[in-house]
Amino acid sequence: MSYAVSSALQKAVFTTLTGDAALAALVGTAIFDAPPSGTVPTTYVTLGPEEVRDLSDKSGHGARHDFSVSVVTDADGFQAAKDVAGAVSDALMAGLPALERGRVITLNFLKARARREEAGQIRRIDLTFRARVHDD
Repeated sequence: MSYAVSSALQKAVFTTLTGDAALAALVGTAIFDAPPSGTVPTTYVTLGPEEVRDLSDKSGHGARHDFSVSVVTDADGFQAAKDVAGAVSDALMAGLPALERGRVITLNFLKARARREEAGQIRRIDLTFRARVHDD
């Protein structure tokens, strides 16, 4: 197994999201590598947890990365969060740039979970994507 591609994958995901015009139209620059501190934007996107499993084979080192991207908003209802989540999904499914190390074999949407937090004041959607990478 190689976890070495993880950083390159995260950079590519972040670059894709911050460079997407449709997503920027919805959240501006409120796309973070970690949950924001201080004054929190009304709606924002943040990279979340990742789980990695070995998928090495005779062709070399590889791994399956299940990673989350979260949409958080204090807007009423889930519509705004779902619009942003759709834009996140569209951006990632359009493809990632070349990785600094390794390459993406596949990238797929795996699942989503929408819920209310903080006594119903916050809406959150956690999108999970699965990337298979090979460490060339």
